[in-house]
Amino acid sequence: MATLLHRLGLASVRHRILVTVAWLVALVAIGVGAGTLSGATANTFSIPGQESTTALALMKERFGEASAGATVQVVMAAPAGQRITDPANAAEVARIVAVLGELPGAVGASNPLDPKAPAVSRDQVAAYSSVRYPVQPSEVTDEQREAVTAALEQARSGGLTVEARGEALSNPADIGGASEILGVVVALIVLALTYRSLVAAGMNLLTAIVGVAIGAAGLVTLTGFTELQSTTPILAVMLGLAVGIDYALFIVTRFRHELRRGLSVEAAAAMAVGTAGAAVVTAGLTVVIALAGLSVVGIPFLSEMGIAAAATIVIAVLVAITLVPAILGFIGVRALPRRLRDIPAPPVAAYSGAAPAGAASSAAASSGISDGRGFIRGWANLVTRHSWLSLIVAVAALAVVAVPFFSMKTTLAQRAAEGTTQARAQAIIDSRFGPGVSSPLLVLIDGAASVPSASEVQKRLAEMLPEGTLVLPPQPNQDGSAALITIIPATGPEDDRTVDLVHQIRDSVAGDPGADIYVTGNTAVSIDVSQKLNDALPVYLALVVGLAFVLLVLVFRSLLVPVVGVLGFLLTIGAAFGATVAVFQWGWAADAVNAGSTGPILSLAPIIIVGILFGLAMDYQVFLVSRMHEAHAHGAPPREAIVTGFRQAAPVVIAAATIMFAVFAAFVPEGNDTIKPIAFALAVGIAFDAFIVRMIAVPAALALLGRSAWWLPAWLRWLPELDVEGAALERHPPSADPLPSEPVVTSA
Repeated sequence: MATLLHRLGLASVRHRILVTVAWLVALVAIGVGAGTLSGATANTFSIPGQESTTALALMKERFGEASAGATVQVVMAAPAGQRITDPANAAEVARIVAVLGELPGAVGASNPLDPKAPAVSRDQVAAYSSVRYPVQPSEVTDEQREAVTAALEQARSGGLTVEARGEALSNPADIGGASEILGVVVALIVLALTYRSLVAAGMNLLTAIVGVAIGAAGLVTLTGFTELQSTTPILAVMLGLAVGIDYALFIVTRFRHELRRGLSVEAAAAMAVGTAGAAVVTAGLTVVIALAGLSVVGIPFLSEMGIAAAATIVIAVLVAITLVPAILGFIGVRALPRRLRDIPAPPVAAYSGAAPAGAASSAAASSGISDGRGFIRGWANLVTRHSWLSLIVAVAALAVVAVPFFSMKTTLAQRAAEGTTQARAQAIIDSRFGPGVSSPLLVLIDGAASVPSASEVQKRLAEMLPEGTLVLPPQPNQDGSAALITIIPATGPEDDRTVDLVHQIRDSVAGDPGADIYVTGNTAVSIDVSQKLNDALPVYLALVVGLAFVLLVLVFRSLLVPVVGVLGFLLTIGAAFGATVAVFQWGWAADAVNAGSTGPILSLAPIIIVGILFGLAMDYQVFLVSRMHEAHAHGAPPREAIVTGFRQAAPVVIAAATIMFAVFAAFVPEGNDTIKPIAFALAVGIAFDAFIVRMIAVPAALALLGRSAWWLPAWLRWLPELDVEGAALERHPPSADPLPSEPVVTSA
């Protein structure tokens, strides 16, 4: 692989104008496609084949599209000491309902004071009107949402408290807010400090932005042909930007190292791609496999997210091994700090085991963060000399942070951020009507005998369901082929008793000979999807842990090093989940990260977090431990090999992790409720993995294992050897400089 990548890098830098133009043309073409072909995205989640999802499809057939369309629930409350049914207030309600019925795109608004279908609280202080749309929530336009907001402002002038909630008011996730820009600025600062060259830092960031822009525009274009989840593009952008910057960092730092060794610009770029590029391809492949592996759980929207994010990673890798060397050919020695450009480089050194090798070591050698004589070396010596204490402290710290994980609850219901009209409407509903009113359960009776069967089912449910649960009379469709029974639970959608109620209803109506009976509604869908995701998480976790073990065995030709790496990954996952539960479920420091609302974690978040963190944690493991492995292979004693590898690899891992933390953290303050906990978990997970697991626990554990860390049983020595850092290219290099040599020492 190293030789092939060397040739690719050489071709890219030789034909840099063609390569650069090709990427720019791709960017413009896909950008035009995004602007002209983009479509709507979805805000709802469902799994084909689930009872609740099947019932929703049947409802559309039997009752029309409007039955499963988007809704807005407009809540009206009378002033203190008054009732909503007082004549003056009733007249105001009628006026508001008339306005709501004429909203753009709406097919009607219910009158809460209609005696046939009243929607008034028991104390007659509040009422609500349901505004119906004949389309899915994702198809409600921004103009239609703005019309609802304007109608609310107008309605409040009549003296009533008027608020609204509902999935039709939910906006898709946006990309490019102020906080995301702040994350990019932080990344630029870290790059500038790393390179000590604004030219190199700007080039690194620019190539990453090109890659992520192509990936994001491609996904937006795809929405014109298929419906994607609204969070899919922003998840892909968040991950693609982080890894794009990091992968370019590994290539550029190796390029700078090769320049200082005396190679020409073109030869240095080719060698950088052949060595550091091999590590980048391996790292990218690891992340891609982890994300694409989400498909094995059999959940379509999760597979879609994983494949979309994996595609963005592929683009980031391609940019790193083609566009980056092309741009390096343009900037040449300006990639070096100004003070080093006029210092003569030594003659081209032969590649040998004594020379710094691999992406990690070369990064440390030329990054400017540390040359191994300062803090990094001292830290490595401290950790390895006090290995037992270091390991115990690291594991104990992460274990404490992971404690909240064991109380994690998940749900598909998204809570409105505090201070919004949705949150205020929900508060009125909960206090005046009860928490179950906003999340009713629907029992669909389908078949020729649906009407008489529905009456029997309604009576049976009314007798056996818990006190406080309201079972409304069945509502047949026009031809009598189906009927709906609405059940108002006494508890909210996130309450465990509501989950038990759904299962109780299903058990009581199972096997009814008169008709097919289904339990559905948003709450039932949420319960079904959450259960499926919770069941899939252990399977997926076992898959990625097994994959990590096999990959690390191949890379390091050892059994105990992979065990250390996998256990470190599990510590990272536990601590990331624990911190996320503490903030987003328990509410600790929620205001500090602008969590918006607290409650159970979104069901799809844990499995996505596992997939992404797995890939990134294995990246750091490979970059860090491979240098230790190389030093050991060249005869260094175990502890010295750890210290040598650590001081070579740690600076670039620290820089890469800092950048990735900044990018992920930037999506927390202003992200939507779906992306916030995911971004937060990824940010703290990267910090835990890079700064505690890889900087403390891993070197301490390897120091304790000594020579046995690199032991491989004889019966496994047939396994192929993966050269993830291009060591073979260093041992048997191509001709030192196949092109007319450009002077390395030039003035800026």
